[in-house]
Parts: sequence; structure tokens; C-alpha cells
Amino acid sequence: MIAHEFLDTNVLVYAYDDGEPRKQSIARNHLGRALEGECVVSVQVLAEFTVALLHKFSIPITTEKMLVLLDALSPLKVVQPDKELVRRAVEAHAQYGVHFYDGMIIAAAERADCKKIWSEDLNAGQEYFGVKVENPFA
Repeated sequence: MIAHEFLDTNVLVYAYDDGEPRKQSIARNHLGRALEGECVVSVQVLAEFTVALLHKFSIPITTEKMLVLLDALSPLKVVQPDKELVRRAVEAHAQYGVHFYDGMIIAAAERADCKKIWSEDLNAGQEYFGVKVENPFA
């Protein structure tokens, strides 16, 4: 899987958030690059994105629209979880003090040989297992 950047959930969510036009524009640029194979996501990111749109938006989208959206995102390169990824997430938790699910993001980015994680949630400038975090909205 050759993609040197990883998109965290918030990037995908902002791509569909009309309430944040500046962030939406930035996020759509990153998502476009991901759809062209330049970035990677994980199953976790897709699941969190789905939960956000179905349940957390001020006006949640319908199941039918969510399915269409997921079909549109099918070209994305996706890191699959397994027991080794879970173990590495625990190591990230122990070494960096991050929440387990943030450790899953870090472990997925590392597995995909990414050099960068685009995230609003992780510490911008921090490097985890050789993968640097940058906030695309800063």
C-alpha cells in the first residue's frame, strides 16, 4: 500500500460539514487526494466517520445517503485491523500515553508506511513510531 499520508476521522467528517466552510474546503482537498490514492484511512476511520454522519451531525443523514456516500468512498486505500494492529495500539498507548483508539490510528498509519497523519485530534508536531502528525486546519 503506497500512500505516505493518513487521514484521521475528523478530516473525512469536515469534508461533509457545511457548518465549517474553511475546514470543509481543506478537508475536501485531502479527501480528493485520498480518492486518487495519495492518502490512506483505516476501517476505524470509516466506522467513526459513519457514526458521526448518522448520529452526531445536527441533522443526521439518512441510511440510504450514508450507503451512497460509502460507495463513493470505495476507492480509498483502507488499512484492515488485526491482532497485531491491536497489539501495536497498546504499545502506542504505553509509550505515548494516547487513548487506545488513537493508538489504533497511529498503528494503522505506521502499518501503511505513512510519513504523516493529518489529524485535528492528535498532537500536531508529535511523532509516533516515526509518523509525524500535522493539523490540516491550523
